[in-house]
Parts: sequence; C-alpha cells; structure tokens
Amino acid sequence: MIATMLKKHNFSAGPAILPQSVLQQAAEAVLNFNNSGLSLLEVSHRGKDFEQVMAEAEALVREIGGFDDSWSVMFLSGGASTQFFMAPMNLLKDNEKAAYVDTGTWASKAIKEAKAFGQVEVLASSKESNYTFIPKNYVVPDDASYLHLTSNNTIYGTQYHWWPDTKVPFVCDMSSDMFSRPIDVDRYSFIYAGAQKNIGPAGVTLVIMKKDWMGRAERKMPTMLDYRTHHDGGSMYNTPPVFPIYVMMLTLRWIKEIGGLGAIEQHNIEKAKILYDEIDANPCFHGTVAKEDRSLMNICFLPKNPEHEAPFMEICKSAGISGIKGHRSVGGFRASTYNALPKESVEVLAEVMRDFAQKNG
Repeated sequence: MIATMLKKHNFSAGPAILPQSVLQQAAEAVLNFNNSGLSLLEVSHRGKDFEQVMAEAEALVREIGGFDDSWSVMFLSGGASTQFFMAPMNLLKDNEKAAYVDTGTWASKAIKEAKAFGQVEVLASSKESNYTFIPKNYVVPDDASYLHLTSNNTIYGTQYHWWPDTKVPFVCDMSSDMFSRPIDVDRYSFIYAGAQKNIGPAGVTLVIMKKDWMGRAERKMPTMLDYRTHHDGGSMYNTPPVFPIYVMMLTLRWIKEIGGLGAIEQHNIEKAKILYDEIDANPCFHGTVAKEDRSLMNICFLPKNPEHEAPFMEICKSAGISGIKGHRSVGGFRASTYNALPKESVEVLAEVMRDFAQKNG
C-alpha cells in the first residue's frame, strides 16, 4: 500500500496540483499496473492493457468536452510550444493569412513561430500595458484562414470570458484552462493544451482538431510533424508518453465523477471569488489585471508596499502555502487555482492575507 503524503497548499502554476486520488492510483500503477505484476513504466504500449487506457482517455475527452466523431483526438509530445509551429505548419498555406491576438508570453511565441509558414496579422496586443487586459474591439479579417487565441494567460492572470464575433475558424491554446469550464465546441476547429495545469502531468499534449482540417496546408512535412500520422496511428505511430497519458485518463475520470465541466467551473468560480474579494478588500494588496478579464486559474496580485513582499512570502511558507511567487514578468504573487486545488487551500491563503493586513495594514 502506498502511504498518503501530507499535502501542502499547492498554488504552483505548472506542473500543478493533481487530485490526491489520482496520485494514489498512479503511484500504485507504477508498482503494479492492473494487477499484472509489472510496472506501468515497463509494459508495452501495444499491449491490451495500455490500449484500453488510450481508448478510455479518448472516450473521456469526447464525453467531457462534447467532441463528436467529426473531431480527431490526439495525445502528442512536445508541449504547447511544439504546437506553436506544428499548428500553422499543418493549417496555414504559404499564400494564406492567419490572425493572432497577442495577450501574453505564450501568444507572442505562437506568433513568432507562425510567421515561418505564412502571413500573420496581429490584430491586437496588450503588451504595452504588460498584458494586464484582454484586447477588445478589433476586427477579424474575413480572409483569415483562422484566428488564434490563447484562452488563459498563465503568467499575467488574464482569461477570455467572451469570444470575438466572427465566422473565421478558431484555433485556441487552452493549455492553462482546458476542462476548467464548459467548451462551446462549435466555435473551434482546433484546440491544443499542454496537460500540466488541469488535466494531467507534464509530458503529454492534448490536440483536438476537426478531421476535415487534416492536411489542410498541402505542404510536404516531416512524418512526425504531420497530424495525419498521429490521427491514422491512434497517437501510437511512435511510443507515446505512456505514464502521462495514464495519469490524464485518471484525471479525466475524476472530472467526470465530480460532475463534469459545469461542476468544475462552479468550483473554480467559488475559489476565485474568495481570493479576488480578499485582494479588493485588503489594504496591503492590489490586483494586476482589469477586473473583467481576471483569470479563474491564475490570480496575480502585488503588495502595495514592496517591502512587504519578502515577509509575506515567509508567512505563506510557514502556513504550508507553496508556489505563490509571481512570475518575474509581473512580480508579487500568483495563486494558481486549478481544478484540483481544494477550496480549503484558497481559504487558508485568504486568511493569511487578512492576518498580514491586521499586523501591517
């Protein structure tokens, strides 16, 4: 039997907290997978046991997200950073234009990579304001092949709570809010997400695309960078990241068991409200993001007195709060409240903030 470890309040931005029950099952599978007497790490990906894992993972993605058979579901390697170039390589013809919106570091990197495969028009950017808001009131050109958006911006704490009104197909990087809320699948043609925020550990990237977009760019590509290779091979053209896919499957089971995306969204709204209400009321802290664009996943805030940063970090550490330090681009603090983070952890952080204000406000 695997001993249960005492968990800290884990606000890490990624790799991030996973459900305790998932960690327990994953640990057991590393020692004895499906009572086979073998570790999950040493069984063949072509064996019956792991083929069942792959089939269940895909079925859960479809059921939870609402993706019917017109979509291909793939489990790939290389993280979202590989998708920054792999998506335009497969989707954008040399003589076509893609539209992008620059809302942060990852959107900016996606723009850079796409320029190697066709014309890129950046419709709007909030860079000059250090990405403290989601740009609005821009026009999406009708002749764009697709519009690329980053649904949640992990570093800066902004998130889309609305979508541009356009008939241009959406390509979306959902790495940090995938399956944290319901998805209006009719808006999209292509979605990708590194797993290490809400749906699994680092090492696997979920790619979901309309099947009729396969081979769209009509260019010759390396075999491993062609989505058709992975679609036709059932994500097993080469050895897939076996352990991350298994943990993703367990995490998807957990999402389904607790009520699906509607329930998880409500859970995430409640957690975010606790922290944002405290930030707005607390005399020692202030938020960094326009209120209408605040993320439910990554809550960024700064001390009003810069000298308070170090002592607050120490108090958080003493309270068992981990991963609260803000990204260097923003500074201050960042509380990542992903799906698996319990509300109790958020309440502890809010209480620590109130106590700090009573002593230092």
